[in-house]
Amino acid sequence: MNVHLLIDAIVRQTTVLVAQLATAGGARAALGHTANQVFLELASELKRQGLNNKLIADLFGLSLRTYHNKVRRLSESATDRGRPLWNAVLDFIQEQGAVTRSEVLMRFCRDEAATVKSVLNDLVEAGLVFSKGRADSIAYRAASASEVTLGPGTDRADSCEHLVWILIARHSPLPRSRLLELSQLDAREIDVALQRLLADGRVAQKFEVEPVYESDECVLPIGDSAGWEASVFDHYQAVVTAIGAKLSQGATRSVHGEHVGGSTYSVEVWASHPMHDEVLGLLQHLRDAARAVRERVDEMNRTLERPASGVIRVVTYVGQNVTDNTENPQSDP
Repeated sequence: MNVHLLIDAIVRQTTVLVAQLATAGGARAALGHTANQVFLELASELKRQGLNNKLIADLFGLSLRTYHNKVRRLSESATDRGRPLWNAVLDFIQEQGAVTRSEVLMRFCRDEAATVKSVLNDLVEAGLVFSKGRADSIAYRAASASEVTLGPGTDRADSCEHLVWILIARHSPLPRSRLLELSQLDAREIDVALQRLLADGRVAQKFEVEPVYESDECVLPIGDSAGWEASVFDHYQAVVTAIGAKLSQGATRSVHGEHVGGSTYSVEVWASHPMHDEVLGLLQHLRDAARAVRERVDEMNRTLERPASGVIRVVTYVGQNVTDNTENPQSDP
């Protein structure tokens, strides 16, 4: 497949996933900042891959000056240098308790008014801020911790805790600065999650140039509703990381016996099919097999001396989907 066609297909599929997440369980998550976030994250990752600003600007079809202006505008508030405008506006409302739109616009007078208003709308739609009134006299109040929700039956603190745990387990040892970058969470949420994870021993802290955090494992029990967001992220990250690792090796095809990669198998069965239960039970079978291997390794590692170097982490992703083909039934032979 042509690489441009592949990128377009992945973007479309990812967009579908984002839309489904935004409406999961009746939620209506704000997406106003998503396009800007995608631009910033993509630009940042391209730079991390070794591309210079001129080449990145060319990839986006922008002049170098326009590219720099866009990055500067999205990366930080023109009023509060070094801070994203979204975070700065939320912090200002939280500090003031209640504030009018005109007061917010005056506080961030160096930022474009339309941009500030868009941020306010995003915060309201996200449930982080409540509004009342009209025009510039509209008043805003920051939602309390008990009023902020991520969806039915979920707790933001628990969700943040699971996300931080997964990131640390997958990227150990992980400095706090890199954790902030990867999670995109507020610094206070990071610190609360770290305190809870350190308190019960799920995460360990070491001191180098700056504190770094480590975790040997991250197990989210089946049926744990509080960690579903983290589980989805972990699944998605495992797939994307495996594909990225293979591409970085210059591999564009499967090789027998390889250790990095993935495979997809599809079969068709029906209710009276002799292998119906075996096929549908494949996910549970693979889960049981993977869990048994992990438990044996964990038990063995308790009796072995861990070497100072040469330790590798193997992440295996298991997924299964079932679709109904009755809308397009095949004629009997």
